[in-house]
Amino acid sequence: LPLMKKNARSYIIYILLLLVLGLILYPRIKPMFSKSESPAGPGGGPMQGMQQRALNVNALIISPERMVELINSSGTLLPDEEVDLSFETSGKIVGIYFREGSEVSKGDLLAKVNDRHLQAQLLRLKAQKRLAEDREFRQRTLLSRDAISQESYDQIVTELQTLEADIMLVEARIAETELRAPFDGVIGLRYLSEGSYANPNTRIARLVKLKPLKIEFFIPERYSGEVAPGFPIHFTVDGILEPFYASVYAVDPKVDVRTRTIIARAIYENRDGLLKPGRFTAITLQLSETPDAIAIPTEALIPEMDGDRVFVYRNGRASSVNVRTGLRTATQIQILSGLSFGDTLLTSGVLQLRHGLPVTLDEIVKPVDSAI
Repeated sequence: LPLMKKNARSYIIYILLLLVLGLILYPRIKPMFSKSESPAGPGGGPMQGMQQRALNVNALIISPERMVELINSSGTLLPDEEVDLSFETSGKIVGIYFREGSEVSKGDLLAKVNDRHLQAQLLRLKAQKRLAEDREFRQRTLLSRDAISQESYDQIVTELQTLEADIMLVEARIAETELRAPFDGVIGLRYLSEGSYANPNTRIARLVKLKPLKIEFFIPERYSGEVAPGFPIHFTVDGILEPFYASVYAVDPKVDVRTRTIIARAIYENRDGLLKPGRFTAITLQLSETPDAIAIPTEALIPEMDGDRVFVYRNGRASSVNVRTGLRTATQIQILSGLSFGDTLLTSGVLQLRHGLPVTLDEIVKPVDSAI
């Protein structure tokens, strides 16, 4: 009896172990039985693929398109010329002859400091010059008659030349007391009033030349060989819908090692004076153009570790195709290899597509001149 109880206990343990093992292996064995019991379709193949539900997608029939490579950058409007006006000498300001914010022409007298002592020196030198000229005339007459020596005549000529040099020096000092516009432009706010004492470090006002304007912007270093003087650009500013057009006139020969960009400057005529220096600009440069490119929407491209791919429609199913890309714009990508004109590209539901998955085309975008 004890032996029978022991055997019964062993049988129960074996049965429990078999049940546990069956529960562990059942999830793995069940698909094998399901596959072997599935009915065969025509020709003896499985019907599982035929029972897949088709995915509704949109498609695009690829045709030649014009693609343009653009660079977007930001820049700043700069005046063509700009200077802080100040006197070359020191003195009391006796006159200010410009109106703030007005246009001035090159050479206009803008302000003046006291020059009365210089004017007195000039009058004295001019009187001495007249006497020296009379003496030189008399000495020259006497020299022609051999009444005086050449040395005596040379001495009076030297005195005359010295007086002429002194007069030029005083006139230059008088010119330093006058503040004149160095170029045409618009003068800004003044910082001093009449009666103030000014020196060469005193800023009187700022003069800005608004016609034309410069646009300073940055381009990536890899485009340094493509942007040269004469290159056209267009730019926009906040508050004005219409774009403006300019052309590059200078490119910095050195790359900024911190930003890996190159500074370029363009010129804009600004004939109507609408734009002001200091404004921010959004700049677009067109580098190259391909008239017959294979271009696809950006959402149709699937980037992966081993390269980019797309899905095309073939015989009612989605077919995965590896592609090589080229130019990129905000909405399109150029395909250099992998696709051909006339291929039907799937453009929606790309993340749900798998190679060989049945698809139904809801909308097909065809070329304008295509009869497909």
